[in-house]
Amino acid sequence: MMTPEDMAALHAQCFQAAPRPWSAQEFAAYAQDTNALIHCIHGGFGVVRVIADEAELLTLAVDPARRRQGVGDALVQNLCAGAKVAGAQDMFLEVAADNAAACALYAKHGFAQVGRRPAYYAGIDALVLRRAM
Repeated sequence: MMTPEDMAALHAQCFQAAPRPWSAQEFAAYAQDTNALIHCIHGGFGVVRVIADEAELLTLAVDPARRRQGVGDALVQNLCAGAKVAGAQDMFLEVAADNAAACALYAKHGFAQVGRRPAYYAGIDALVLRRAM
């Protein structure tokens, strides 16, 4: 498993401005949160929080050098499976409307737009996506 410092470093590579990179302390807090699932594989990680029967994909980071090699696919599959085992019936996430690669990844895994948050990411709209588990 990646350390909180490793996760913070990769997150900073992936999210330089919006949303802001998370700190090692934030990742350490999620690692201690009994409602959070962290899945790490070589080249990336994701964090999901499950409350009652809903899950939220909080962040997904893939090393820029490992993109388009199936890392994102594996992470989304494993995070969805883990959330389902934890009792989630639906999973939600927010993604920048201009992030075509991420939008395509989530659509491939059955996520559909259910809302929009104008100017959520430093002037860029966030799409709110949902997937039934």
